[in-house]
Amino acid sequence: MAEEPSTPSGATPADLTRIEKVAIRLAALTNEHPIGKVLQDHFLRGVTYPWVRLGMAHRCLFEGLDEVVALQPDRGLLIASNHRSFFDQYSLLLGLYLARTPWIRSINFPVRSNFFYEQPLGMLVNWGVAAGAMYPPVFRQRERTAANKATVDKLVEMLANPGAVIGVHPEGTRNKGSDPYEMLPAMPGIGQIALQAKPIVIPVWIGGLENDFVSEFRTNYVRGIRRTRPVIAVWGKPVDYSQYLAQKPRPALYKKCADLFRDEILALSAREKVLRAQCAAGEIADDDPRWIVNRDHDRLYAKRA
Repeated sequence: MAEEPSTPSGATPADLTRIEKVAIRLAALTNEHPIGKVLQDHFLRGVTYPWVRLGMAHRCLFEGLDEVVALQPDRGLLIASNHRSFFDQYSLLLGLYLARTPWIRSINFPVRSNFFYEQPLGMLVNWGVAAGAMYPPVFRQRERTAANKATVDKLVEMLANPGAVIGVHPEGTRNKGSDPYEMLPAMPGIGQIALQAKPIVIPVWIGGLENDFVSEFRTNYVRGIRRTRPVIAVWGKPVDYSQYLAQKPRPALYKKCADLFRDEILALSAREKVLRAQCAAGEIADDDPRWIVNRDHDRLYAKRA
């Protein structure tokens, strides 16, 4: 008997619920078909970016972003950041689009399947807000290990393309602890992806975002909010993980590489604390170039486009 064909996720149709089948097929059309990818890019730039800008841009301070914009990558870019808020990745997208990063060709954010691919509301959020860019799915169930292997393979394939941007959280899940300057242990998956795909890896520390969408949106328009509750993203330099590339691939090595990325992200938190203190003290001017959104934004970045 012929083996049942697999879906784009790597799980066979028999393993999937009806909702998952629909979500994954739609994801394949959106992310793996040239026309779908073009439409997704137009949606992200024409719909997602404007509302994210309206919702948080007045509060945002981006340090180190200019060096990322100036890159001329010959392969994909893997952005590794801490995870405190549902909106962390949106702030990364906002920064890259605000700065008119010229080399971006696609942006994707892998997500756990249990909400975005297993529930109708999750599908609505993924496609209604991000045009399906939350892809590929990561399955939580142990019996779907093969599906997650296919997810890793898909990310490796995507990162071979110059201009591809993949945003991931080494922690694997949102840190709900009381200390915003702590991180959960790194999961080995990001190390496996990096060592197989060999992308440029940029660490980012993000601070200042909460999880209440309505409150966050309103806060963006409070007078003086840049001083009292800024959203600060410190972009680091590319991580040198070459010491692991020559070693035999194995789970322990993936974990070491993931721990390195976590350490690089954590190191940036010290700089974020300094910037936050300077904001509170009024030591950072409103026309500081790190405040990407200001009255001269369009004039400043028209020169870079």
